[in-house]
Formats: sequence, structure tokens, C-alpha cells
Amino acid sequence: MLAGISQAENAEPGFGRGAAGYGKRYGAAFADGTIESYMTGTVLPSILRQDPRYYQLGKGGFWRRTGYAVSRIFVTPADSVKIRFNASEILGSALSGFISTYSYHPRAQRTVRNSLSVWGTQVGYDTISSVFSEFWPDIRRHFSKK
Repeated sequence: MLAGISQAENAEPGFGRGAAGYGKRYGAAFADGTIESYMTGTVLPSILRQDPRYYQLGKGGFWRRTGYAVSRIFVTPADSVKIRFNASEILGSALSGFISTYSYHPRAQRTVRNSLSVWGTQVGYDTISSVFSEFWPDIRRHFSKK
């Protein structure tokens, strides 16, 4: 989906147009996501002793549950069971954005602005994923009823 949006907007024009450009964008988006998942789900949580998993609230109204899901981007359980700033997510996404931008994105796009754009996209995607994770069991239950 991200590669399709980038293709339509001709974001990072150094990738080119057509099928080849889309393939390069798809590969970059896939690599961006992989690096980000590794940094936010493995490397930094291990170093910082944070739990990167999402725990569903599962009760309450729509806005309460949505707010809870969004808040998990910014706070997370630590080994000490206390809630604290989710440095694994925020710093891991930033670090992966800079790694990917300065590694394989087109040379003309290797800028701080583009790195921040990649970071914002990754955090936004993770936020949407958290909200989806909060409501998916309810959605599945609703449609699996006979």
C-alpha cells in the first residue's frame, strides 16, 4: 500500500516510474518495515528492558479503547512492570528511518527531511496497527457468529 501511494505521488523520484519504479518503492517500503520491526521489536526492547508487545484493553467505549491503543505508541510496560516512555518505539523508528534513508534510498532523497518522513510514516503505521489490534478480536467475533 505504501509503495502504491509513493508511486502515485512520485515520491522519491530517483526510483523512477513504471513497474521498475514501483518495484524499487516496494522493496524500499518492505526493507523500511523490516528494519523498523527489528529495531522496535527486538534490539531496543532488549537493551532498554521494555515489552514491545501490544496488550488489548478489550473493554470500554470506542474512544477510550482507541485512546488506549494510541497511547501504547508512547508508553509501554518495562521489566519492572511499570509503565514508562516507549523509547523502543519512538527511538527505534527514528533510528531505522535514518538507517534506511541513508542506506538504499535514492541519493537525492538522503536528507534529514526524508528520514523524518520515513519515521513519521512508520510511527503512524504502528499506531494504526495498535488500533487495529485493539478491535480485531471484536470484529472477528462479530463476523464469525453463526
